Amino acid sequence: MNDELLVMLALVEGTGILAPFMFIFFHVLRQFMFIPVVMVCMAGGILFGSLLGTVYSMIGLLLLSAIFYFCIGKMPKTHARLMNIKYNWFGRYNKMTVGQIAVLRLIPFFHYQLLNLCLLERRPDFKGFMKGSFATNLPLAFFYTVFGEFITRFSPGMAIIIILSLFVLFYLLREKIATVTWSEFFADQVQSKQTS
Repeated sequence: MNDELLVMLALVEGTGILAPFMFIFFHVLRQFMFIPVVMVCMAGGILFGSLLGTVYSMIGLLLLSAIFYFCIGKMPKTHARLMNIKYNWFGRYNKMTVGQIAVLRLIPFFHYQLLNLCLLERRPDFKGFMKGSFATNLPLAFFYTVFGEFITRFSPGMAIIIILSLFVLFYLLREKIATVTWSEFFADQVQSKQTS
């Protein structure tokens, strides 16, 4: 585990009755310390058990998603960078389904805020975004909190099989059509002629 995570776990464990609040707050802080969501969810299972660890992780992840929803519009450079990453990884016109986002959240090395942006693109209103956030974060929080102890014991071959299975599931859950507006289509045509 990361040294930062171990220090934070010791702090959370030592706060007694405030431990759940500190853990939830740590979910918001962890992105600034470059600690993966998966590690924090596993730590929640160790500290609070499967049920409470999942509940506290869900509260922290939903709080983080709500903060993202209200802040991303005020940070145009960050929004543009995330959109560029999305275009490079998934294409300009692909909108991921909620199921695909939930599957990608289970893969540890995917950027959490990029997936929030993809969800925001799918569900731009706050209520829909938070419902989608709940649906996509629940498998992540449950899986890594409950099964975190066993996942660390998997062999590298088993881990690769699980990740490949998640990619297959991601492909199967894709949206089968892409909608391109006239203005987007012709803007791309004009742009490609100008660069030629």
